[in-house]
Amino acid sequence: MAGNKMVAHWNLRQVMAERGMFATTDLVEPLHQRGVELSRQMVHRVVTKAPQPINMDLLAALCDILDCTPNDLIEMRVVEAVRPAVVNEAGPGIGDLRPVRVKVRRPGE
Repeated sequence: MAGNKMVAHWNLRQVMAERGMFATTDLVEPLHQRGVELSRQMVHRVVTKAPQPINMDLLAALCDILDCTPNDLIEMRVVEAVRPAVVNEAGPGIGDLRPVRVKVRRPGE
């Protein structure tokens, strides 16, 4: 049974671009000035993938640096959960080809 699911979408990269910040390293020094010490690699991860869980000090610093709210960075979306397809479940084969049951026979049978 498929249903709807609420997911958080991380918009940091888009918000940065809207502010003219295109390199992830552009955040290293402003974060440092606000007491958030992250390596360049960790800043890259934060920009490209939502941190799980998110540190509130980091979120507050990002909002301050980018002059935005948490709602600008984290967008809640409703996504329809799709039931995964089951192999050979009334689905098409490849072109006109269809799966055929095979009986394995051992030598001498």
